[in-house]
Amino acid sequence: MPARFTIRIMAWSEALPLARPVRERVFVEEQRVPRELEWDEWDEHSEHAIACDIAGRPIGTARLLPNGRVGRMAVLKDWRRKGVGAALLVAMLDRARGRSMARVVLHAQTHAADFYRRFGFSERGGEFVEAGIPHVEMALDLSPAPGSGDS
Repeated sequence: MPARFTIRIMAWSEALPLARPVRERVFVEEQRVPRELEWDEWDEHSEHAIACDIAGRPIGTARLLPNGRVGRMAVLKDWRRKGVGAALLVAMLDRARGRSMARVVLHAQTHAADFYRRFGFSERGGEFVEAGIPHVEMALDLSPAPGSGDS
């Protein structure tokens, strides 16, 4: 039976109490990202996708910055490999298309680069370290969403 969850897009004021526990667990506790690097001024300027289980508990999160950068993608350990990350990314890509963004860029942890490649992202440049974790920049050129009237 497939995992059941919902994805909602919201502003930071609504997303904060849902995203914070997921990001704290994944980035600060599991990956040892310093707390002061995890929280920045971009949250309040971004759109956030929040995944919740059928009981309404947050299980994943991602954000889309105004410049088309996707970031802070995190899924709780028990929910990984169940389609949550894919659904979060698709939601962020749909929002980017809806805002007529031509390209989306992200900093992928190197172990997750194959995940993003499945969605058409390609690497730009070499590996670098961010918050003590190896990353690679990846980009995806967006085409208009199906049915948007553009041809």
